Amino acid sequence: MDGPADDALPPVAPGMLRFYEALSALSPPESTAWPLPEQRRGWEEVCRAFQAPRPPGIAVEDLVVPGPGGAVPVRLYRPAAAGPLPGVLYGHGGGWVLGSLETHDDMCAELADAAGVVVAAVDYRLAPENRHPAQLDDMLAVLAWLRAEGARHGIDPGRILGAGDSAGGQLTAGAALVLRDRGLPAFVGQVLIYPVLGGDTDTPSYRRNAHAPCLTLEEMDYFLQAFLGPPGAPAWTDPTALPLLAADLAGLPPAFITVAGHDPLHDDGVRFHERLGAAGVPSRLRREPELAHSYMRARHHSGPAMAGFRAIAEAVRVLAREGRLPPA
Repeated sequence: MDGPADDALPPVAPGMLRFYEALSALSPPESTAWPLPEQRRGWEEVCRAFQAPRPPGIAVEDLVVPGPGGAVPVRLYRPAAAGPLPGVLYGHGGGWVLGSLETHDDMCAELADAAGVVVAAVDYRLAPENRHPAQLDDMLAVLAWLRAEGARHGIDPGRILGAGDSAGGQLTAGAALVLRDRGLPAFVGQVLIYPVLGGDTDTPSYRRNAHAPCLTLEEMDYFLQAFLGPPGAPAWTDPTALPLLAADLAGLPPAFITVAGHDPLHDDGVRFHERLGAAGVPSRLRREPELAHSYMRARHHSGPAMAGFRAIAEAVRVLAREGRLPPA
């Protein structure tokens, strides 16, 4: 387990704070009260402001995959290396309410380049117009397509890894549970990047980081209800929506989990890591004590954020190719 204990956190890294300043100008915490189009427009502007050029040599292909709610847009990022290459089913963050193929374009391109994999970014249906399990159903539809058709796109269908940030981490863990419970081929690994995995907003990290940069307790309450419905709705008891509710995590694929010290979701990732270990599932936890939620987006502005991104890419590379965790 990397990083210092929770009670010895350093301040937020300066580059991370610069990202937060841009975020708060275009998409402040109170934006959850804005009309949905304005919320989404603000987040897209933040992402464009921090977007980096795609690495040279990355081939990008947009396509649509049949899904239970209609066509699901997918963007493939393929490095120039000879294939077939491992594939990564990637779920973007944004609280299930925000985000798109565009908001994560540069990160997915850099991940494909650094890890030597084909990244399949999924533009799943958003909440609150579409609540759970719509997002999970779209992810599973794209996974089935990758298994059936991936070889035509230079992807090894026998080496598919699940990955995602924030809400995308939830979708990855939820999909891993569905695959296990249905007896379907598993991911070779799962990479969960500052994931949201539970509905308990009274954990120590939620209390400590209730007003943290980049994500607040109030915002998470809004996102959870947009995704699950009001408290007491059936989705609040569904482990595929909140994987920490699963009674048993045995049989899940190896996991690399990264958490940020200044993030309300910090304890979700720690608890999931501990429960995976108790169930006999290989899991590695990486702590980023100087960083806050969404730190990947600040990777070109913050040394610690770039180090965290490189660790993610290495975990994807090793897990996707070898089905094992990289050395600590």
